Amino acid sequence: MRKDRTLGPATALIRGEQSESSCLVMTGTSGYSYLEWVDSGFYPPGTRSAAMLSLYGRSFSVVELNYTWYQMARSDVLARMLAAAPAHIVFAAKLTRTVTHEREEDWREQVQRYRQGIGALGKRLAAILVQLPPDFDRTVSNRHFLAELLDYLQGMPVAVEFRHASWAVDTVFAELERRQVTLVSVDEPDLPGLFPRLDVVTNPALFYVRFHGRNEKGWKNGNMQKKFDYDYSEQELHQWCEHELGSLSSRSRRGIIFFNNHVRAQAPRNALLLDSLIRKKVGRSG
Repeated sequence: MRKDRTLGPATALIRGEQSESSCLVMTGTSGYSYLEWVDSGFYPPGTRSAAMLSLYGRSFSVVELNYTWYQMARSDVLARMLAAAPAHIVFAAKLTRTVTHEREEDWREQVQRYRQGIGALGKRLAAILVQLPPDFDRTVSNRHFLAELLDYLQGMPVAVEFRHASWAVDTVFAELERRQVTLVSVDEPDLPGLFPRLDVVTNPALFYVRFHGRNEKGWKNGNMQKKFDYDYSEQELHQWCEHELGSLSSRSRRGIIFFNNHVRAQAPRNALLLDSLIRKKVGRSG
């Protein structure tokens, strides 16, 4: 591994020990527009929502968009966002919830509209995140739905996040690999029924990691603020960096890592800490 000084913020180039292969690893957060991040000191006092993405870009080079989860992706909205965004930032965009969690009868038409809207991001679209709900288990009907959904998203950079443990089987990984779809690696509480922490790579073009926090009590509570209220320790992130990162990066050309523990700006703080640990690791091996 070695350093590359031309990279953007919170970005590292990890080169293989025995080969010419390399993996560009970018760290960021799930969402960026949080007023509580002003109170917590990540953004300067008085920062308005319209100025947050530009300020975010001083620290990071990739962001996961929450907007497309709550609303249908629209090309005019995304074009305005791009115009205001720093040129080095790339985006992961969540698939709209009315396709996955609150599925409506016209979900196929919605996917087509989503594709048209998200196309405004062009080459700055790193991935479309398909989040699946915790009760979405591996039944025949759910398998058919997911297969059809991936058919509708064919040709797009897609990453799938499972929450139910029943999907953690080799046949699922093989099908994602066949389709060149990325399996999202999750870091979350070790609770029965939840998808486990894995370092499986199904698409060598991209690995995708989401740090949700390990707050077991908050996760069981169901309250969103409590669920994602977790501050990773340096030891926890160091351990992940020493084990999972090497396995993922050695089999991928690019990696994006997001922290979803947004409460009190823990996400950007933890993301910057992990980035510093990755850079130290790169430096030791350079």
